[in-house]
Amino acid sequence: MVTSYQNFIGIDIGKFKNVVAIHKQKNAVEFDNNASGWQQLFQEFSDILPNSLVTLENTGKYELGLSHFLIDKNIAVHRANTRKVKSFILSHGTLAKSDKSDARALAQYGFERHKTLSLFVPTSKEQSTLTALCQRRDDITQMRAQEKCRLEAPENDHIKESCQKTIEFFDSQINELNNTIQKIIDESRELQQRQKILKTVPGIGKKLSQDFLCLMPELGYLNKKEVASLAGVAPHPKESGKAVGYRRIIGGRSNVRSKLFTAAMAAAKSKSVLGAFYSKLVESGKKKMVAITALMRKIIVIARLCGQNFREAIQEPRQNLENP
Repeated sequence: MVTSYQNFIGIDIGKFKNVVAIHKQKNAVEFDNNASGWQQLFQEFSDILPNSLVTLENTGKYELGLSHFLIDKNIAVHRANTRKVKSFILSHGTLAKSDKSDARALAQYGFERHKTLSLFVPTSKEQSTLTALCQRRDDITQMRAQEKCRLEAPENDHIKESCQKTIEFFDSQINELNNTIQKIIDESRELQQRQKILKTVPGIGKKLSQDFLCLMPELGYLNKKEVASLAGVAPHPKESGKAVGYRRIIGGRSNVRSKLFTAAMAAAKSKSVLGAFYSKLVESGKKKMVAITALMRKIIVIARLCGQNFREAIQEPRQNLENP
């Protein structure tokens, strides 16, 4: 692995085209965002790529094909957070926006921050499959909820039969996806053990344990603060001078945070240690939403144990709940 880069390349990702720029060079080159375009890019910059850091934005999977292609060629790649890059560009007083200027900004971002940037590490095929299946299930679940609203809407008698058939189809698709996800989990001893531990946490059942395994593969490899931040439940202070406001949660994975909310609502109503924790917070004067948020954070911190010492986590679930 190259630790001292000689060149910094920024790539602005598009649905059909990618724009490539090199730090301190004004020109930018455009390539197709497909296999032939990636090969052309590699040939064009083959002399500098081996000792370069390539920085591109996380654009909702349009960058994944190129990222995997470069990784296979042993090229260092960083997938930058879009919000951070945008703030970086604004901090330089740049208001203009174009694909070429974005590519140059990404190259400069890599140059200035490369010492603190993490390199892209592809997930396993198994994990990629689980994530795709879970996201598809969430999409269909959302569409089913919309159909149920149409079914119950007044003066919609003429479409109710169609809505009901669509809902039944969505139900069958969701059940099929659930079975496929569980089959993949059952075929992996590690995933089986992780799911078993997750289900010992009040509020987490079979479906939510599947969700966390699909959407939070980092569980077990992060500390308390890191896992809370990644799940979007880390409290951020809002203070200025003598004014002290409520801390707020922001960032992280919104899809994981929504799952945590469901788990926290179930745990709050339970007679478990977590239920008592929630009640204690409310009784001490905390707003219910603040207490739920604290419970969400406690649940994900406990869930991180699923990737650590399996035997200890299974044998002592209550101790883990009381001292996450």
